[in-house]
Amino acid sequence: MHAMRYAITLPADYDMDVIRERVATRGHALDEFPGLGLKSYLIRERGVAGSPVNQYAPFYLWRTPAGMNDFLWGKGFQGICDDFGRPVVQHWLGLAFEHGPAHADSPISATTELTTLRTAEPGTAVQAAIADLTAHAATPGVHCTALAIDPRTWELLRYTLWCAEPPAEAGVHFQVLHLSRPELDQLPTGRHW
Repeated sequence: MHAMRYAITLPADYDMDVIRERVATRGHALDEFPGLGLKSYLIRERGVAGSPVNQYAPFYLWRTPAGMNDFLWGKGFQGICDDFGRPVVQHWLGLAFEHGPAHADSPISATTELTTLRTAEPGTAVQAAIADLTAHAATPGVHCTALAIDPRTWELLRYTLWCAEPPAEAGVHFQVLHLSRPELDQLPTGRHW
């Protein structure tokens, strides 16, 4: 599993209905994309849920590297580049994935939490983060949650889809406009190594 996202920060007075319309008319394009576990079409709106910015920030969990490559080097990503310029694409190696108790429902929000590993023993910290993810997955309202790492910066990312409003302390909040989930049920649960 690979986690990937790009965030397009928009002007403070940007009409976010433009993004809503974009997702409503184009979001289904990845509903059957090979190698894609899920793509959540996420936005943040300035002044909503504490967001200081307007932002379009799609998030992906790729089941296969081939799927991710097909998207990035094919027509999928080119649409973003054509409309907004080429954004920086962040990506992380998958460490663990779990379904939550609300897995059968449709998510309405997402959270991301970034943590920098500050220990000399990254293996110990990763094991503890996986144990925390397993406990977090049992939280009421969780659709699914994933843990990934960027070994270049030693940043851990916890990404969670919610079918209810998440707790305030759950990280950076996003609204989910659409969820493409062609191979979500094929993402292996538990630890990924």
